[in-house]
Amino acid sequence: MIKKVSRNKTRLARHARVREKIVGTKNVPRLNVFRSNGNIFAQIIDDEAMVTLVSASSIDKELKLANGSNTEAATKVGELLAKRAIAKKIKEVKFDRGGYLYHGRVKALAEAARANGLEF
Repeated sequence: MIKKVSRNKTRLARHARVREKIVGTKNVPRLNVFRSNGNIFAQIIDDEAMVTLVSASSIDKELKLANGSNTEAATKVGELLAKRAIAKKIKEVKFDRGGYLYHGRVKALAEAARANGLEF
């Protein structure tokens, strides 16, 4: 009988492969996305100093979202993240999709961040 590997294990394997190549620096940090069933989270990380520079999520109180797990919420999180990053003088990042497909909520967050001034 063939055992089915969980989707999260395959996602983590993809994420590990990508993380071998993508490293955030002080000048060009890494934009990481985590997508759960109920919410979406994004962080801009300096991997050399191991510090989160900016973060935003669908559970932030200033967004006041009723549903944190749709593309509208992801778009608002991307906009908020870009505004916070530009306030900290971060313009260019490396995009780390966290092993998720560049589709749906991840794509909406990325495009909203690009539209609001982040370059990647």
